[in-house]
Amino acid sequence: MSRGTPVRAALIDLDGTLLDTAPDIAAAANRMLALLGLPERSLEEIRRFVGQGTTRLVQRCVDSAGPDPGALEHSLELFGRCYEEESGRRTREYPGVREGLQQLARAGIALACVTNKLARFTLPLLERTGLSAFFAEVVCGDTVPRLKPDAMPYVHACKKLGIATGEALVIGDSGNDVAAARAAGCRVVCVPYGYSEGRTVSSLGCDALVEDLRAAARFIETENRRAKEEPR
Repeated sequence: MSRGTPVRAALIDLDGTLLDTAPDIAAAANRMLALLGLPERSLEEIRRFVGQGTTRLVQRCVDSAGPDPGALEHSLELFGRCYEEESGRRTREYPGVREGLQQLARAGIALACVTNKLARFTLPLLERTGLSAFFAEVVCGDTVPRLKPDAMPYVHACKKLGIATGEALVIGDSGNDVAAARAAGCRVVCVPYGYSEGRTVSSLGCDALVEDLRAAARFIETENRRAKEEPR
């Protein structure tokens, strides 16, 4: 996206950007591990496992936890059952999320939530937290065949919103968000909190670090004002 192109849509990550979901994920993962007869993991460990979808999360929890952890399919089934019960119990919005979404909506910016989390977990969680009404589109981990860091989820979101990828700004918290945005041709900003798989956010190579979603809305406002002022 060139700096002279107005931003028409924001494509926003869920886990670690909109919502702190790690406590519920950890509760479900540790219930799964107990059912498999494996030792539990710490919350901080599980925070580092979040970001590449449910299958990868379960693999990370199980693969190095001990011998003979059981079939992946069985582990996924157990995790899914546990997470459906735990999801939303401890999850909280990050500061500034609702206000930032309201700012973006008032500015006429189309909004999509783009996540690697499966639809069976994503859609109820957005409803439960009252965030679903903000989003014209929701792209989940099973909406398209490939997950972030592939470009496909962002390309799909842009098509659904009726815009070019160069007119979208990604707001995320991880290297997956940055890599997928770059591959899709979107600009990308990152929040400093969330789940960056142990990497420092400043090392991710995003276009800017923004304090929260309110700051992301101001970033878009500045970009659009600059685009309007630049000579054609």
